[in-house]
Amino acid sequence: MSFRPQYTLMLAATALLTVAGCKSTPPAPKPETAATTAPTQINGENVVHLSRTATSNGQKPEFLSATILPGRGMNVFQITANVPGKGTVDVIASPSLEEGAKVLSNDEYGNGSFSFGGAFLVPYPNRIIGTLSKDGKTVTAHWHGKTITLPANWKGKKPGARPHAMHGLILDAKTEDVNVQDVQDGQQLTGVIHAGDFGGHWLSKTDLNFKLTLSGDAFDAEITAKNVGNEDEPIAIGWHPYFSIPSGQHEQARLHVPGTQIAQVNNYDDVFPTGKLQPVKGTQYDFTAPDGTALDNHFYDDNWSNLTRTDGAVDVKLIDPASNYGVMIQGLSPEIKTIQVYSPPDKPYAAIEEQFNFADPFGSEWPKGMDTGMVTLKPGQSVTWHVRVKLFTPSK
Repeated sequence: MSFRPQYTLMLAATALLTVAGCKSTPPAPKPETAATTAPTQINGENVVHLSRTATSNGQKPEFLSATILPGRGMNVFQITANVPGKGTVDVIASPSLEEGAKVLSNDEYGNGSFSFGGAFLVPYPNRIIGTLSKDGKTVTAHWHGKTITLPANWKGKKPGARPHAMHGLILDAKTEDVNVQDVQDGQQLTGVIHAGDFGGHWLSKTDLNFKLTLSGDAFDAEITAKNVGNEDEPIAIGWHPYFSIPSGQHEQARLHVPGTQIAQVNNYDDVFPTGKLQPVKGTQYDFTAPDGTALDNHFYDDNWSNLTRTDGAVDVKLIDPASNYGVMIQGLSPEIKTIQVYSPPDKPYAAIEEQFNFADPFGSEWPKGMDTGMVTLKPGQSVTWHVRVKLFTPSK
């Protein structure tokens, strides 16, 4: 387990990272050459490659592999698939593993982990604003009369932007008991992060059990958080995968989000919620059409809620008509309350984050008594976050 008790504000992870909104833009993928060698370890832990052999003879899209970083909180660095008419496609927007390793060897807080691939966000996705300390290094929030002090690991680009806590406390955590086994039509990776009190920042002690499963039809990600301490604690879980638009044509890609309200933010630099939820109907934020709506040339870094479920799941779709390609992200846990989408108009991806909570869940801007998505775990209790990724061929 690798937590850093002393934090200093991150100015830049490396020259590869270009901050945009609340996220870091993934570096452009670079092809491997004979002169480059992909690292076998990152942060002292072996890189894991799950794989399977294609069985559909190119007749339908199917997953082929997943590359996972147990040394970086089980970041799902890459998923590949075979897509009819296109061959092997990167499902996730990431650089080469070699370039990614360079970023992750020189980042503070572990922030590089959410600049590409798919970082898991525990015990809170998104922002916590809190009260900033005089030295600007920590923020303090309150939950049920108790104080939580967190590293202020992020801020906007504009002068005077306020430092705040972002995306949890396992970005550079090491995973123990890592195991790969064959399962029907694929492979499965399991492991545990004994997070404890998350480096002294949380109210109780927590174990995080991971199960990541690759098959032809789906990639499943499951995290079970268990309170193994003696105090009640709040927990939220999310994922930060950058889903590729294979054609590279952002404006024609289509997004479906089954949410009828959006959280108003102060601006797209801080991206702090104001506490107001607004209807999406009749606005550019309405992506409820079953076949999605074009992203066009709009910038998005927004949070949708009041989600409609289909057979119990929150189904989000990213469709690339130019590539005859579609990916569905299904939120299977009932605790998933919001969807964050980050998608700049000049980038060939959309980060689609199924998470338990609203941004700044401890903040006073929300109406008193509002359920902001933090799950209360009493000692011995657990909660499971489960998301499934599927591929499909969109209708024409």
